[in-house]
Amino acid sequence: MTKKKKEDFDPVKEALKMFEPQQRFSRSEILDIAKQYVTKDRENEHGDMNDNFLTIASYWNVHLNIYHIGPQDVAVMMALLKIARIEQNEKNLDNWVDACGYLSCGGEIIARKKKRSEEHGSAIKKLP
Repeated sequence: MTKKKKEDFDPVKEALKMFEPQQRFSRSEILDIAKQYVTKDRENEHGDMNDNFLTIASYWNVHLNIYHIGPQDVAVMMALLKIARIEQNEKNLDNWVDACGYLSCGGEIIARKKKRSEEHGSAIKKLP
């Protein structure tokens, strides 16, 4: 029997193994798994979250022939995709976890945007 390499260990997959379809789980447990999804080293796999969502928004804007979808909209629409999947299969924990994860990403994007806006605003006020 071969040992798993440390880099092969996926804490999210391990956490999801704990949940059987008939087992009850708490809000806290769902959020803990979502936290693992969005805070583990996703950047190496998918790139910077904001850049990734901005790229997705750009593709959606072109496809829909509109130009006002932002990265925060991507987070909301991906959560809505997961919510639509929940309607089809409410017992699939992954959809619940992913929806939480996408919304937390959207919240972080907005918080970063607000911080940058405040920083730029204070810099403008300091100009002579």
